[in-house]
Amino acid sequence: MNSRVTAQWRLEDAEAHLLSLELFGMRFGLDRMRRLLTALGSPQKRFAAIHVVGTNGKSSTVRMCAALLEGHGVRTGAFLSPHLTTFAERIRIGDTDLDPDAFGAAVQRAAVAAAKVDRTLESGDRITQFELVTAAAFDELARRGVEVAVVEAGLGGRHDATNVLAAPVCVLTNVGLEHTRWLGPTVVDIAREKLAVVPAHATLVTGPLDPEVAELALATGARIVVAEPLESALFAYQATNFAVAAAAARAHLGDLDPRIVTEVAGRVRVPGRMQVVADAPLTIYDGAHNPSGVAALVAALPDLVGARPLIAVISVLDDKDASGMLRALLGQTSGAVFTSSRNPRALPPATLASLADQVGGPPSEIVPNPRAAVARAQELAGPDGAVLATGSIYLVADLLGDPERRRASAL
Repeated sequence: MNSRVTAQWRLEDAEAHLLSLELFGMRFGLDRMRRLLTALGSPQKRFAAIHVVGTNGKSSTVRMCAALLEGHGVRTGAFLSPHLTTFAERIRIGDTDLDPDAFGAAVQRAAVAAAKVDRTLESGDRITQFELVTAAAFDELARRGVEVAVVEAGLGGRHDATNVLAAPVCVLTNVGLEHTRWLGPTVVDIAREKLAVVPAHATLVTGPLDPEVAELALATGARIVVAEPLESALFAYQATNFAVAAAAARAHLGDLDPRIVTEVAGRVRVPGRMQVVADAPLTIYDGAHNPSGVAALVAALPDLVGARPLIAVISVLDDKDASGMLRALLGQTSGAVFTSSRNPRALPPATLASLADQVGGPPSEIVPNPRAAVARAQELAGPDGAVLATGSIYLVADLLGDPERRRASAL
């Protein structure tokens, strides 16, 4: 890329560039990220940070913590991943996604800096998609003058591009088996990678942890705060995430106003998490993508679904424990429709159907197109039934997004 900018990028330009970087995949290590941030003037040093790692609930916790801080008068930004319909959702100022034009400009600035850094790297190496969008986020948050940024880690923690923050407050939401090909085969291995983001003198806020993970947390040398349940968490499905978010906000501020906590609990919502999109039949989208996430979803369903017969629409990526997810979910359903998100890592629907048979699932059908799959599930459920589309955040992205737009990122 020529470093001389002739026209400001629009959102579409920025997304096209980011998607083009998927050809180069994921590359671990922090050297490229540090060089890129240096080229941008080290924006990550111009705000305090709350760094959120964990298996489930990261995006929810980030949104809730940012809303609590903003509610207390703190100018707050957030960085999340992945997104549902547009990359611009990943950068938030206050309670609003970044304006599309501002996002385009932020990615353009980062891309110009990345082109300079790429010329200093060894042949075949280059700034990755996640590094670029993370650097763009940090630069934009600094330019907007945020006092604190609540930042969601991407993959793991130790080698994640966000692990340049040395944040004074870190959050570990929980730990389960995920991304084992990159993070290690056991929960302890995965926890060790996530906890590598925690500086020795930080405050580490956690949700419920297994004893062996709790020991690793203590070994970081950080001050440990285990989040306590809150009466003002008005939505059961998110109660634990909200308690963790409140504890993290309190760790930054020192104290919280109970009235503001109650107000935020009553209004904050997370797109793609128990999101009701239709009433007859009741139709719900949820991005649960591993057995523990599905188990939490199933536990919350009775409050929303009641006695309605439930038809599940399911797509799962190939690096997930699909059998474990199906085992947790299908016993609560009267039927299933297997489909495929546009993510190239999505399992074939026929594979899911075979796995479902192995775990004793209900009658099922295969409808490859996600929107058609939901429509078929709605027919099967009838107006008095319920439909749940779940198994992958990328499935939810396909259902919520404009089908004419380019797909969401696969990374």
